[in-house]
Amino acid sequence: MSVVLDIAEAYRRPASVFRRRLGVAPREDRALAILMAACLLVFVSAWPVMQRKAIETGEEFEMLIAGTLFVWLFLMPLLAYTLGTLSHGLARLVGGRGSGYSARFALFWALLVASPLWLLWGLTQGFVGPGVQEKLVGAVALGAFLVHWSLNLWTAERP
Repeated sequence: MSVVLDIAEAYRRPASVFRRRLGVAPREDRALAILMAACLLVFVSAWPVMQRKAIETGEEFEMLIAGTLFVWLFLMPLLAYTLGTLSHGLARLVGGRGSGYSARFALFWALLVASPLWLLWGLTQGFVGPGVQEKLVGAVALGAFLVHWSLNLWTAERP
């Protein structure tokens, strides 16, 4: 299946899609590709926000985008690998039996599954601006990420 169809399917059957995407053998290249795709989509979601900020404050749009690019495509992957590894360590403390790879992949896949909602949040921030709508869409996006991450991690770590 394509990644886009798997993302949509993950909202109906998250555990089965995650198991299928995880595969049998660890493939770090696949995990990195999913993480980078998710980070790229979140970076793109910041474009309307940065444009609005540039118009309102008079700052250079290119400088705002350059900083956002550095954060999402260079720093966040490192942070995601660290956070995924830490989540595996915490899961091991409470009886988890998965691998470090499966715990990292759980985080990366959750970020990619939630990225369409992050894109919507960026559009809401950019076009509607601060307000109830922006906070509601942001809460839904964050909630989707956290729910998918916890379900994926549970699937990856259970005996």
